[in-house]
Amino acid sequence: MKIMKTMQRFPGGMMVIPLLLAAVMNTLFPHVLRIGGFTEQLFISGSSPLIALYLLCAAAGINVRKVGRPLEKGVVLFVAKVVSGIAIGFLVAHYFGIKGLLGVSPLAIIPAMTAINGGLYGGLAGEFGDATDIGALAPVLLGCSPFFTLIALGASGIISVPYMALLAVIFPMIVGFILGNLDDDWKALLTSSQNFLVPFFAWSLGMHLNLHELISAGLQGVVLGLVTLVVTGGLGYAGYRIFFRETKPAVGVAVGTTAGLSVAFPAVVAQIAPNFAPQAAIAAAQISSAVIVTAILCPLLVSVLAKRDAREPNPIRH
Repeated sequence: MKIMKTMQRFPGGMMVIPLLLAAVMNTLFPHVLRIGGFTEQLFISGSSPLIALYLLCAAAGINVRKVGRPLEKGVVLFVAKVVSGIAIGFLVAHYFGIKGLLGVSPLAIIPAMTAINGGLYGGLAGEFGDATDIGALAPVLLGCSPFFTLIALGASGIISVPYMALLAVIFPMIVGFILGNLDDDWKALLTSSQNFLVPFFAWSLGMHLNLHELISAGLQGVVLGLVTLVVTGGLGYAGYRIFFRETKPAVGVAVGTTAGLSVAFPAVVAQIAPNFAPQAAIAAAQISSAVIVTAILCPLLVSVLAKRDAREPNPIRH
């Protein structure tokens, strides 16, 4: 049976499908896997160590040696993707609190807007851009961690984030980053292992959701996905047009996606602030919808803009 290949056909399938299946089980048969021992530790309460290990593996792929044009493009895309997401999440948190705007919590806004779908970006950059566009991904990948979510929420005053708690969250990433840049063999091992972990921590997260939460959060998640695409993708497009006149600006839109991993970030916040656990579950469901929406619409928008720009003699590059 081609189970994995079938899952991979869906946007964010390796993350979203196990999460949805687990939510169904938790709604209909909540006690089936709550039998103690290794079973419960892995399938019910195993998300935290698995997410920590994933972050360690992912950080090993960040290349500190990327310089020149890729770094310049990466900085522009970092501002378009990560800085804008932090700013919007901070403003929502500051003025509307943890409940957010129109039911969309900053616990969902910041992860959805700051964490990029790296695989999708790489594919689009390879098709519509060049090697420098692919290399620009490294700085943007810094947003694929709960670090910025914690910083923004702490700065807004919603939660108190002790320095030691913040260090405890990012320390696995520091270890992975150091190992990956010191030793190519460690880098190869860790980066090849990260995808293996995704369906397992996704399942564990899903066992803390139910179908009622998923349905109620679904439409809000669609709106979140559209905002992510329009704002971060639009800023990436504008940044490319302004600063990189020799390249195809449509590539900048490719940052307007949401990483499947970001579904896990609200749970990380709930580790530091347990009173936010109910909002974290709803935020995870909203982010799941945003993952799917952006994965479907972003490639279409990049393609449309690339064709439109190709018809222009000088597409606003003067």
